[in-house]
Amino acid sequence: MELDYSVATIAQPRHCILRMPDAKYVKLSIMSSESSDLRGGQDKKVQEMSVAQQAMRTFAESSRQSGPGDLLQLLRAGNARTKAELASMTRLARSTIAQRVRLLMDLGFVAPVGTAASSGGRPPSTFGFNPGARIVVTIDFGATHGNVALSDLNAQIIGSRRGNRQVPDDPEVALGWALDTAVELLAEIGRGLKDVVGVGIGVPGPVEHSTGRLTKPGWDRFDVPAYIHQTFPAVVLVDNDVNVLAIGEHRTVWPTVGNLLYLKVATGIGAALIMNGELQRGAQGTAGELGHVQVPYNPDSGRNPGDVCNLTALASGSALATMLSAQGFPAETSRDVAALVRAGNATAIQATRQAGRDIGEVLATCVDLLNPEVIVIGGSLGESGEHLIAGVKETVYRRSIPLATQHLMIVPSKSGSNAGAVGAAAMVIEQVLASASIDAMIAAS
Repeated sequence: MELDYSVATIAQPRHCILRMPDAKYVKLSIMSSESSDLRGGQDKKVQEMSVAQQAMRTFAESSRQSGPGDLLQLLRAGNARTKAELASMTRLARSTIAQRVRLLMDLGFVAPVGTAASSGGRPPSTFGFNPGARIVVTIDFGATHGNVALSDLNAQIIGSRRGNRQVPDDPEVALGWALDTAVELLAEIGRGLKDVVGVGIGVPGPVEHSTGRLTKPGWDRFDVPAYIHQTFPAVVLVDNDVNVLAIGEHRTVWPTVGNLLYLKVATGIGAALIMNGELQRGAQGTAGELGHVQVPYNPDSGRNPGDVCNLTALASGSALATMLSAQGFPAETSRDVAALVRAGNATAIQATRQAGRDIGEVLATCVDLLNPEVIVIGGSLGESGEHLIAGVKETVYRRSIPLATQHLMIVPSKSGSNAGAVGAAAMVIEQVLASASIDAMIAAS
């Protein structure tokens, strides 16, 4: 039997980060002797086998609990299993396994997927996680766009619709459009409101994650979950748009990286931090608001000595658009700036490169303080080409301590336009498929 797992080596050669199915990471020690210190391919193979064995043992121990929810985690983590295999891995009685599999099948989360090889007699049935059992609705708002999507329980996008327009200051207008769009998408794939297990929303601006309320002009303290519940009586989770982008990027591009900093450079500037595989929101949900950080005067920047302003006012797409527009260039939004850069406009390229340097001044402190493995730069300006990132690298590698930058990667986002949808879906899935949530769902049914 094999257990599917994702593993990433970290600084110590005898440790790894194990990604569990609930998106949590566990640090494991690799029990190898001093004499087999990755000197060659055979040593590495032995070490990888040790990791796999410890991964299976760790996960089996964690699933040897009393509820069906824990059994579901085991099926989410690996391949389809027979009841005998599940009993062997969990050390539970086969009758207990049969009862829990039946309860999970009644909810649709587990389904028969075939038969295993027979050792004599009737081939045993195999059971696996059914990601199509429920639907997650995701709503990803940026300052100038709205993206509504549907996903299955593996955060795979199965339908989406994007609107490139200014998000209204009236939350009922914005959310009304999103909810109407979600209902239309459900109808297109033949699913109904009862199939929706949760709604994940990313919005620009600080969000109090525990309540789903945010501070944004027109939206201040608006009860987003209560409004959503009028259409979808399901779990509703609201977070900052950069946080859901970071979750999506981490899940799709960097699943084995434990420490990642995501920076969005678009109309505004914001960041999200993943440490040891977990998104860090801070005490009130405002972690990562780098756009509000004051950037001190730098003689190399070309600014006046008394010109001290925050990062958004200095280096965001909207700030660059204002500057370029004042010089006669057609730039009203960050996308216009990105278009000028891609078209080879020298003034736009120079301004973007300097914006990267200014952003690097702030990120250099973050690198020394947090020591991330990867910095991902996204947003309309972050994905416009190499000029912004080149400016960031120029400053970060010069100002941060050498040990912190020795293996640091600073890269553009690679997760595409659905990153926010994937992140919002994963945020919901982690909660609704948690063992306690599944056990409560079974008890209620």
